[in-house]
Amino acid sequence: MQSGLYVSLSSQMALMRRLDTIADNLANVNTTGFRGTEVKFNQLIGETDNKLNAKIAYVSQGNDYLSADNGEMNHTGNMLDFAIKGDAWFSLNTPAGRVLTKDGRFTLTDTGELVSVRGYPVLDTGGAPIMLDRTAGEPKVGSDGMIYQNNRQVASLGLFEADISKGYLRYENSGIMTTQTPTAVTDRFNVGVQQGYLENSNVNAMREITQLIEVNRAFESMTSLTKDSESSFGEAIKTLGGSR
Repeated sequence: MQSGLYVSLSSQMALMRRLDTIADNLANVNTTGFRGTEVKFNQLIGETDNKLNAKIAYVSQGNDYLSADNGEMNHTGNMLDFAIKGDAWFSLNTPAGRVLTKDGRFTLTDTGELVSVRGYPVLDTGGAPIMLDRTAGEPKVGSDGMIYQNNRQVASLGLFEADISKGYLRYENSGIMTTQTPTAVTDRFNVGVQQGYLENSNVNAMREITQLIEVNRAFESMTSLTKDSESSFGEAIKTLGGSR
């Protein structure tokens, strides 16, 4: 009976973990460049303390991973808005270190430095801040990320990749910090930049709401199962204890 309680408790903990990720996804359904969080749960096998060595399956706490789906492209017409086609990220220099982001809402400072919406320097392929000439007119950016002013190449938008499965931390909504050092994308055949566009969040609100309902129902079922197990366990103690 105790094993049943532990199994239902592990299921409840896993469902709570999923509820947290769904809530975070829904909160960022309109966040530019946001990548939704999914959770992968594994089955853990344990042995009960009896002669039969019965196998009990528990639910692990789960491992987070980012959804690889692309968000829809939103045309803004702003010359300093950028979206990435393909599996790559922009890189920012923040107080916490290098941060990858899909949020391409950039602006120019008074000195001509290209910065993110939070004021962090945008990095080029070599990992250096991008500097532009404010007096040379609006920059034009090709699909390869090369930046031109007055028909002259002046810089390039850095596009980076990293193995996110090795681990990551979120940083200010759309940003992530990876445990693996990001590397510049050299083969841009399947990767490109669209100027005047932004990538929307890849969170599907209807799907998340559907999952929220399903998880809530599953949690209620587990709660009911736990109560039944506790009741049966209490009755067994009374019977074995000779109270009847």
